[in-house]
Amino acid sequence: MSYHGGWMGLWLVVVLAVWLVPLVLSYFVLNRRHSPQDDARRSARDVLDEAYARGAISREEYLQKRTDLGSR
Repeated sequence: MSYHGGWMGLWLVVVLAVWLVPLVLSYFVLNRRHSPQDDARRSARDVLDEAYARGAISREEYLQKRTDLGSR
């Protein structure tokens, strides 16, 4: 292997790292799953919305419970 060939191999590694690392990181960021806490908060809000829609709770109670859940 010549001296020039060694540098070409190094550049190939650098180029692959520059392209491959962001691609792998973006794959994991875009395909991450939501935490169970997010799902629990969402489902609690859905239950609250349904109870209000059925008329099982008053508007004041709905607004108070929505505030307690941390929703706007």
